[in-house]
Parts: sequence; C-alpha cells; structure tokens
Amino acid sequence: MFEGQPQESIESLMKANPEFRQLYYRHQELDKKTAEAGLGVLPIDDATLGNIKREKLQLKQQLNRIYADLSH
Repeated sequence: MFEGQPQESIESLMKANPEFRQLYYRHQELDKKTAEAGLGVLPIDDATLGNIKREKLQLKQQLNRIYADLSH
C-alpha cells in the first residue's frame, strides 16, 4: 500500500497520527491473513475470507483519506 509514496512521509505520519498507525497495522495484519489463505496455509472459509477482504478495503480507504487530508 502507498506504492510510489515516499516511505519517510508514511513513517512520519505513523509517528504523528496514532489512528493512522493503528489502521495501518490492522491492514497489514489482514493482508497477511489473505495472503496465507491464498496459499492454503491459513484454512479459512469463503465467507470469512470475504469479510476479511471487505474490512481490509475499508481500512485502505480510511488510510488513503487520512493520508490525502494530511498531505495537502
């Protein structure tokens, strides 16, 4: 996530904004779960995987909103 954005600005935002940091780490956690489910390492049913993907998308949208608001 945030490809093409300066890593320093993301790190700075994570230090300055606890909400952004919390959302970012939760997104990373869900990203790992979806990757593991895709590899078959994490046995998970389709409904649960769908819920995880929806939550992950919502988090990404929130993170992008916060980033855009604070970057301009």
